[in-house]
This record gives sequence, C-alpha cells and structure tokens, in this order.
Amino acid sequence: GLSQYSSDPRTEWELSAYSTREQVLEAVRNLRYKGGNTFTGLALTHVLEQNLKPDAGARLEAEKLVILLTDGKSQDDANLAAQTLKNLGIEIFAIGVKNADEAELRQVASEPLELTVYNVLDFPLLSSLVGKLTRVLCTRIKERSHKESTDTPVNTGPQLSPTDLKISAVTSKSMHLAWSPPLRPPKKYRVVYYPSKGGTPKEVVLEGAVSSLQLSNLTSHTEYLVSVIPVYDSAAGDGLRGVTSTLPLSSPRSLRVSELSHNSLRLSWKAAQGATHYLVLCSAAPDGAED
Repeated sequence: GLSQYSSDPRTEWELSAYSTREQVLEAVRNLRYKGGNTFTGLALTHVLEQNLKPDAGARLEAEKLVILLTDGKSQDDANLAAQTLKNLGIEIFAIGVKNADEAELRQVASEPLELTVYNVLDFPLLSSLVGKLTRVLCTRIKERSHKESTDTPVNTGPQLSPTDLKISAVTSKSMHLAWSPPLRPPKKYRVVYYPSKGGTPKEVVLEGAVSSLQLSNLTSHTEYLVSVIPVYDSAAGDGLRGVTSTLPLSSPRSLRVSELSHNSLRLSWKAAQGATHYLVLCSAAPDGAED
C-alpha cells in the first residue's frame, strides 16, 4: 500500500489493490508527486487509521511494516504518532532525503536504528539502498513471524470493532463521546482528534473497559475529526470515525443606546455567556447614513 502526504495525507492505493509485482511497479511508474508541507505525524496517523485496517487489506495476523520516506523536518509531532504505531507492534523504517532531520528519523524509527534509519543526499541515491533495505525487510518479517503462530484464525468485524459512535453535549469548547464496545473487549482504546482543516492530532489512551470520553479545551466554531481505535495485544481493530463542529462562542444581545448628549451616549446589552471582556468599537456614520 502507498500514501503520499503534505498537509493532507492521500492514499494512492491500499494493501489489497494489487496482487502481482508487475501491477505494483506499474502503479509506481504512474505515481504523481505531491508537493507541499511536511505533516509527518498526521501522515503516520492516516496510515494507522486508514491503511492498516482489515477493510483496506491489512490481515490482523500479518506483520505490519511502515516505510517512511521524507525530504524535510516534520511540521507536527511525528514522534507521538510514531510511538503509537510502535506500541501496536508496527515496525517503522525511516528514510531521509536532502533536508530530512536525522535526529527526527531516529526518533520515529523502530529499534535497532542501524537497520531501520537511512539517509541520502539526493533522490537518485535512493537506488543504492534498495538491495540492503530489501534484505533487511525480508529478514525482519521472517524473524517476527517466527515468534508468533499464525495458524489461529482471527475474528474481525463486531468481534474486534466498536460500533455506534455517539457525539453529544457539544459546546464551544467540549464534546462527549460514547460508543458500544466490541464483543471481545480490547486492551485499550486510542481516541485521536484534530481539526479537519489541518492541525496537530491529539490523542487520549483509555483502558479497554471504558467506552466514553469527554473532550475539552477545543477550539470554538471548528469541525473536528474523531477516531476511536481498539487496541489488542497484537493488532488494532477497525476504528470508529465521526465528524462534529464545536459551537461558536455566544454573542452579546439586545444592544440599546440611552442617555444621549452632544458628545456622549450610554450603551447596554445582555451579557454573552462565558465572556470575560468586551471590546466596544465606535465610529461616526458615513455621510448619508442613518445617525
């Protein structure tokens, strides 16, 4: 599977899209480069929530590898998102080109760093990594798959995935989430939320017995994307997703003018809930307008 990212990650093809080497190589040849910003944390979260799920072709019993290719320093918290993937047993290889930040690559990548971190001065030099990286990847998959038995069938759907996400009690700064747990209780839940127009994802980790959460300190009048992802010992189940906008801040009402004189007037209004200060602007009406 492959995703490109700038400020908004974009899935180019899912894990289940192609079944032969030739099809994958043809898709790579037809790939159009996506320029823009470098929100690596958002991209890693996208891969976990969108690409590494059963209906995108991810098999729960299979080893999960992510190869990050970047030519710049992340503009959001890549380390937090990477740690979430690594905590789920997903192995990250980090490859930097040109202006990539090697310290960040080493933070993001899985151990041992001598096998998972690579850095080259320009894009054509990536070809020099292919042989070694291929051998390392194949060896790691064999090592990891030998540690676990893959003969046991894995249940998906309602067994592993929560349902019926309800978002309620929405205010200008908060909202309440609740959901129905899956038939097999997870070890933990990851709740990820961020503004739909871009922003650093925030995350709350809950114990598996909990099925509700109050989100607070949100920005008013903003659309938020929310994901609830169940986490098991060896995999993440299919997540729940929702979109809700916080309310705008309340406004003062019923503006009245009284006690007029040649150089003064008194204003009064009904208070805006939660306001700590008011800014009052006054200007002369333009010629011809009502006084």
